[in-house]
Amino acid sequence: MSMMFKRALCDKILLQLSGLYRFNCINKFSRNDQDNVLSKGTVITEKKYDDSNNTSKEEKLKRLLKEAATYKDANDKNWATTPYPDKAPTSVEEENIDIPKVNPVERSIILFPGQGTIKVGAVSKYLRFPGAKDIFELANEILGYDLLKICLKGPQEKLDQTKFNQPATVVLSLAALEQLREERPKVFETCIGTAGYSVGELSALIFSGAISFEDGIRLVAVRGNMMQVASDKISQGMLSVYCPPQVKLSKVLQDATAWARDLGVPDPICKVSVFLYTQSKIIAGNEEALQYIEKNANVIGLQRLKRLPVSGAFHTPLMQPAIQKFYEILRDMTLEEPRTKVYSNYTGRPYRNTKTIKGLLVKQIISPVKWEQCIQRIYKRPEGTPFPRTFDVGSGGRMKTILKLINAKAADSCIVI
Repeated sequence: MSMMFKRALCDKILLQLSGLYRFNCINKFSRNDQDNVLSKGTVITEKKYDDSNNTSKEEKLKRLLKEAATYKDANDKNWATTPYPDKAPTSVEEENIDIPKVNPVERSIILFPGQGTIKVGAVSKYLRFPGAKDIFELANEILGYDLLKICLKGPQEKLDQTKFNQPATVVLSLAALEQLREERPKVFETCIGTAGYSVGELSALIFSGAISFEDGIRLVAVRGNMMQVASDKISQGMLSVYCPPQVKLSKVLQDATAWARDLGVPDPICKVSVFLYTQSKIIAGNEEALQYIEKNANVIGLQRLKRLPVSGAFHTPLMQPAIQKFYEILRDMTLEEPRTKVYSNYTGRPYRNTKTIKGLLVKQIISPVKWEQCIQRIYKRPEGTPFPRTFDVGSGGRMKTILKLINAKAADSCIVI
């Protein structure tokens, strides 16, 4: 420690001691005055304090501080006593405290699927759990029709309709959680994060407790109905593609949009609706724009083209007609703080608070799903750190397959429920 710093420190301490000394003296005189008032019944004015003697005392204190020894100067510390246990660190500067770390393997992540994965009869394997039956019965009352019958008997064309498929996807996912609750109850206590693909984000929010079951089912019913209405306004769809690095996808989308416009489509749309995994995207837009891409795929350089079994261009501006009614229902709902992190499709990050949930859920309908970004953030960790167990709930293995394409090591510990 430099001499200048020591001198400044001493002066500061002396100033504080001097102030304390004056305060004590004044208190002493005040107490004497109060005693005189009580005993004599007369008021005595405050005595003036003469600090002429204090100067010499300050000099004496300054000399004592200068000559004082520190604890670190002692070579033999056996004389020292401490109230702390043996080997307890005496200073965080001298010794790092060993804080117990939680084994990542003992933590869990839950992933929920989106529309288009459910098949007729798939729900039957969960009905052996009493809680799953109760969930469907309650959902039937809220929806006003027999959703379980559609899931069990179809036909598949009816189940694939957006207005039925979205509620079915959410309710089936929640029913699948009953298997998890029966077989692995600790998962609910150890879950550190959850995410849902597209409409599966509502499943994740219900699971987290941010949205109640009843409100969640009402919300997904409105979402499905209104997105069905938007889909029926104009011919549209979704197309899965693999885009090699050399392909300029933005230019391809512009050309497809221009082609649809030349064919007379008013305000044509052709955009990326889902960032699925590395180089793989889902494109959505007007039917004419998608046909242009399919016909010119070889020239453009796109590969592995596959139509999705949906009738709408979800997560694009073509879903704008679904926004208003969805927002009106969501606006009046009371949300709670989620019990675990829930990752937003719109930002690819966890929701910060309940205030952001409503706004981002509305934006999610007309904006691309950043699924790859969600997964990357969920599983980001230093090299060599184990991954938490992941549970693919209700997709029949679809979410695990996508996870493997984004992070193969994380997928190794993924269990399909």
